[in-house]
Amino acid sequence: MRTTMMRVLAALMCMMAACADVVPMQDFSLEKMAGKWYLIGFASNAQWFVDHKETMKVGTAIFTPTEEGDLHLSYANLKDDGSCWRMTQLAKKTDTPGRFTFHNLVWNNDNDMRVVDAVYDNYALDYTLKTKEGVSEALIKLYSRSPEVSEDLQQKFTQFSQSNGINPENIIILPKSAECPEVVSTPAP
Repeated sequence: MRTTMMRVLAALMCMMAACADVVPMQDFSLEKMAGKWYLIGFASNAQWFVDHKETMKVGTAIFTPTEEGDLHLSYANLKDDGSCWRMTQLAKKTDTPGRFTFHNLVWNNDNDMRVVDAVYDNYALDYTLKTKEGVSEALIKLYSRSPEVSEDLQQKFTQFSQSNGINPENIIILPKSAECPEVVSTPAP
């Protein structure tokens, strides 16, 4: 038991040290992140991801900057039964441009998200450290402005994920899927 606990602590320390080295991109532009993105790639060694990665498909994300400099995140995925899974978050800005934090009430975890690379009209790569009950797990996402990505971009995503400790079998390019219908909200009278 003691040996297992020491291994877990060593792995956690290693992950925390790796996260400290993951910095947001230079010259991050909140305004250029705005709009619709396709979530194309997903990478994590987290057990929840390992258990569900076979059923995951491309989804959409809408990034909306706020006047305060925060980032409203709205995700949608079409499920096999035709219904839509949706989630929204308000990622709060930090003193570092391109770095945001939020608490996810659904999964009760704290998130430290960093946009590490972006060509705003093409792709964005983010690294998020999710922490729950003292345990942290890395999650790396590849976003694209279209449902297609080049082999070069897929390779870049894979290399970045592996260099941040993700096992090769836990780095996936998601299969295509139909999109959820847009949610149209009507203003209150």
